[in-house]
Amino acid sequence: MAKKKGRTPEETSRDPATITLIERACAIEAETAFARADAMQACNIGGAGLCCKNCSMGPCRLVGKATRGVCGATLETIAARNFARAVAAGASAHSDHGRGLAYTLLEAAEGHAPDYGVRDAFKLLEVAGYLGVAVEDEEGMRPVDEIARDVALAALKEFGRIDGELLYLKRAPMKRQQIWHEQDIAPRNVDREVVELLHRTHVGNDQDAEHILDHTMRCALGDGWGGSMLATDLSDILFGTPAPVRSDSNLGVLRDNMVNIVVHGHEPTLSEMIVAAAQDPEIIAYAKSKGAEGIQLAGICCTANETLMRQGVPLAGNFLQQELAVLTGAVEAIVVDVQCIFQGLVPLAERFHTEVITTSPKAKITGATHIEFEESRALEIAKQIVRRAIDHFPERGDTTIPDVHSPLVPGFSHEYIDYALGGFYRGSLRPLNDAIMAGRIRGVVANIGCNNARVCHDELHRHVVEEFLKNDILVVETGCGAIASAKQGLMTPEAALEVAGPGLREVCETVGIPPVLHMGSCVDNSRILTVLSQMATEGGLGEDIADIPAVGMAPEWMSEKALSIATYCVASGAYVILGGSDGPVSGSEEVLRLMSDGWEEKVGGRLEFIEEAEEIVRRSIAHIDAKREALGLDEYDASKWGQSGDRRMPELLNLPLEERIEAAYGGR
Repeated sequence: MAKKKGRTPEETSRDPATITLIERACAIEAETAFARADAMQACNIGGAGLCCKNCSMGPCRLVGKATRGVCGATLETIAARNFARAVAAGASAHSDHGRGLAYTLLEAAEGHAPDYGVRDAFKLLEVAGYLGVAVEDEEGMRPVDEIARDVALAALKEFGRIDGELLYLKRAPMKRQQIWHEQDIAPRNVDREVVELLHRTHVGNDQDAEHILDHTMRCALGDGWGGSMLATDLSDILFGTPAPVRSDSNLGVLRDNMVNIVVHGHEPTLSEMIVAAAQDPEIIAYAKSKGAEGIQLAGICCTANETLMRQGVPLAGNFLQQELAVLTGAVEAIVVDVQCIFQGLVPLAERFHTEVITTSPKAKITGATHIEFEESRALEIAKQIVRRAIDHFPERGDTTIPDVHSPLVPGFSHEYIDYALGGFYRGSLRPLNDAIMAGRIRGVVANIGCNNARVCHDELHRHVVEEFLKNDILVVETGCGAIASAKQGLMTPEAALEVAGPGLREVCETVGIPPVLHMGSCVDNSRILTVLSQMATEGGLGEDIADIPAVGMAPEWMSEKALSIATYCVASGAYVILGGSDGPVSGSEEVLRLMSDGWEEKVGGRLEFIEEAEEIVRRSIAHIDAKREALGLDEYDASKWGQSGDRRMPELLNLPLEERIEAAYGGR
């Protein structure tokens, strides 16, 4: 049974809705991830990367006087192997997501998945160009379905191409491509690099830490510039390229008088159909026949981000709030597909009327209802699931829905950022580059990643983001990190007036954007790579991603996917910080050196593990300022900015005309 031990609810999370429901869990002795984390001590040997279990002669724990495993593997080799295998798993998860979307596009184009189709033909034509697919023939423009079919087949070939290298690598700045070739880490295809990395880390194979880590970068690049980037592009083709919408976030979006369905996981093929089913007049009428006033959809994790930025479906919360949604007693069904789903949902749901429904052929949970999703019957299955949820509404008991929610404006795809800064005909990142060069924006931070039950929920995200904004650093976010900022109220244009430094505030006022930009789900970090590549090729900020005053980080990371993301960002030239602990290879000073100084020498990016929030901020700002200096830009000086007319407009309008002119222009 869960009991208050170790941490109080206030020490466990900085989110008020979460605190309310942790208190409820304690009161009814319900177990959550927070309670399990407090009750179970983390293994410091495995946590430092010093335990090898790659063969049955082990597990070998390199502690005390033990400096080698039974096979003779050194501390450095074991730590590098463990990290590499985690990256391989993370790259597999994201890339398999991309493969699934390619198959969905193929089935839609061939007429086997009639509920799907091409929603963004412009994006289809753009991707066709990247993949070498002809969009015209001797008769002119080819039919959209024919182009979509060939794009899907070309995308699938990227997972197992037999010669050459990934076609999407050409989207990187030329200097970055040269570095990949010089270091021999340009991925040949997605699957080959994962398989080879697992082969290399088998017992008795690759036993040089640096060599293992080199291929780890190659494998991760296959994810970032292959599987994940394809996943993002194919999602845009099938479901539409995101643009800003207004929505709401946190558990307060659930409704006492409505059927609440939570979608959770990572694949938009299912969630998009659930959205369509919940809007069907016949289904809404069925909900009303059961006593509800309608249907409220809400999302958890990256399914939340997918449906949010395209359909405006509100966010129920991030990773560590999935059990708390059930604890409200107001959720009729939590519908899941793959990745980041707690097995603890099932025993918790048994205490309420909530049904946990698994849908992916790749992921079942013991005790959950399994309704396998098939693209050929997508809407039919979605309606079946929604009806099951409605049937549970009359079984609902007492509810505890925290009255906590915050508005947000998500949907900042790189295409929309181009449009916002330059318009339809002159879309460009030049204004962003100019703002950085002028010093209005000091630099850019990509704050992404998970939550981790062993650190205070949302606290690291909250602290670092607020500090960056105060220092005129634009923040872009994906995944559960983005949801953390949404709940803090940092994703509206109005937030810039309250939290941003003077220079960043002026930019946000001028363009009408929030100081923290929601760029999508965790596979959508590829959007950030695209923006950085465009910034590098736009001019004024160097020639490569490594030249830009930018930092990537995952302050509360927990998953293998985060390690893959971090590694492909480093291999793309970024300085990346993983927070909340001293890292999964902390037992080896040599491996830490290889990932920081060693990787920086090879590819221009470095990976560091930093536990404390203040130190994350300090090192990030120092890096941004060093990059500004290397570019010959003026030293950051906040005193230059902050006299924005928009900011002072309410004050000026209360003055007589002559005094207004004097106040605004100093008599000039």
